[in-house]
Order: sequence, then structure tokens, then C-alpha cells
Amino acid sequence: MWNERESPLRIEKRFNFEQYSKISKFMGKIEKLCKERDIYPNISFGKNFVSLSIFSDDKEISDKQKDFSKDVDKFYLED
Repeated sequence: MWNERESPLRIEKRFNFEQYSKISKFMGKIEKLCKERDIYPNISFGKNFVSLSIFSDDKEISDKQKDFSKDVDKFYLED
């Protein structure tokens, strides 16, 4: 589940991995999705995790951003 935060408005989630090699594959899928959807989240990662934050300039999270987050979840479940 993505967490919604305020000030500034955003949704964020941390994805945990057992192997660093899976992070690279996951990040590659996210990169392609970003270009397709024109959404560029803040991304941080470490040895066993990737964290994403999607910021909204509006007063609510858009359907486009929600759809993006659902697709990221699908990528994570594939591995």
C-alpha cells in the first residue's frame, strides 16, 4: 500500500529486495514507465530497497499518478 503524505502532497512506498540484482531490473522497468507516463518520482535505493515518492502539484493525487503506482506494484510482484 502506498502511503499518502501532506506538506507537500505525495504518495510514497518502500520496496524491499533480497538480492541487489533484482533492484536493477526493477529500476529498469520503472525508468521505462516514467518515460511512457511522463511521471518522474523521487527515487532512492540502497543494498536491499527502493523508495519512491510521487509528488502532486494539485490538491489531490491524480488518477494518472495512482495508475502509475499500481503499475510499479505489478513490477514488484513479478520478481
